[in-house]
Amino acid sequence: MDGSLIRQAAVPRGGRERDIGLGLLVTGGAVLASALVSARYSPSPVHGRIRRDYERLEKPPFNPPDPAFAIWGPLYALLTLSGLRIWTAPRGPARERALAHWFGIQVLDAVWLWLGFGRRQLGAATLEAGATVANAVAYVDAARKVDPPAAWMAVPYAAWIGFAALLSEELWRRNR
Repeated sequence: MDGSLIRQAAVPRGGRERDIGLGLLVTGGAVLASALVSARYSPSPVHGRIRRDYERLEKPPFNPPDPAFAIWGPLYALLTLSGLRIWTAPRGPARERALAHWFGIQVLDAVWLWLGFGRRQLGAATLEAGATVANAVAYVDAARKVDPPAAWMAVPYAAWIGFAALLSEELWRRNR
């Protein structure tokens, strides 16, 4: 693969090419850790108790079928690249603010599934989902000020997480 293509994808104009390796390790590692914790508490067929609890829930008509949740793979890829572009952007307060929100996304994603399905606290998970949406929107706004392409890469995540928060609220409301 052409090194210039990698630089173009990973480094915004005026950014620091020398930070690509460490940035990929940090952003990829953070997304991977978040994904692994989230997967541990997901209602997938490999998690017997969690899956049975999920199947017993009364769900809204707009609850997506299981294959729709495969969207997480592309979302994680976009979040990794978005975070990498912010990581390699020129340093400054705007970059630090965007990174704080980006890392917040990783933590909040993992906590959400742990609360909702690991701890069976749908109300707490719904409140946390609201915080996740607010943080995602704040990240898009903060990233826009540092690197607009990085912000655009996070828009699909923000949209999906908004839908997931609505779903979380409906699950809580229907299953108190």
